[in-house]
Amino acid sequence: MSLAEGVLQTIEDAARRDNFSQVVAVWLEIGALAAVEVEALTFCFDAVTRGTVAQGARLEIISVPGQGWCAACARSVPMLALYDACPHCGGYPVQVTGGTGMRVKDIDVAQTVVYVGGSSD
Repeated sequence: MSLAEGVLQTIEDAARRDNFSQVVAVWLEIGALAAVEVEALTFCFDAVTRGTVAQGARLEIISVPGQGWCAACARSVPMLALYDACPHCGGYPVQVTGGTGMRVKDIDVAQTVVYVGGSSD
């Protein structure tokens, strides 16, 4: 729930700063090693956005792969889980270098069309 509330706070801050009133979609980058349950986050997002500028917004998830550095073989390696051995040499430790975070990448907002014109005679 707190992750969804954090996303909403980011959206509301952007809405105040950029003066928009309706969000259509939100793109979140979520690392494979971030320990975020996407289905639970989606459920919570729908709940916390009721009555806000993000109510009804589509939540799009962009998966970011886990990355690490193996000191034993001196190379950057993909990681599927924290504390995994190096997939190349089997060595430990592998230092995590990516795929642990979550961030709002993009917010798609509704365009407001205002008719400013004269008569249509």
